[in-house]
Amino acid sequence: MSTNVLQAAKNLPLPERLELLDALWESIVEDGYEPPLTSAQADELDRRLKAHQRNPDDVVDWKGIKIELNSKFGRD
Repeated sequence: MSTNVLQAAKNLPLPERLELLDALWESIVEDGYEPPLTSAQADELDRRLKAHQRNPDDVVDWKGIKIELNSKFGRD
């Protein structure tokens, strides 16, 4: 990696560095990279799936979550 590119990225304001990070990660995913799950992540997904299978009606729709998050963090 070019040290000039890295230094230029480090000199960006924090919001722009975060935007760059997001854009880079999206490009990595678009290229097909799928990071492996850790055993803790796999265990958590299994736990959540079993909980859902036991009670499939115990859900909150995205609209409700979005409203709650927006009220908590003050974003539209």
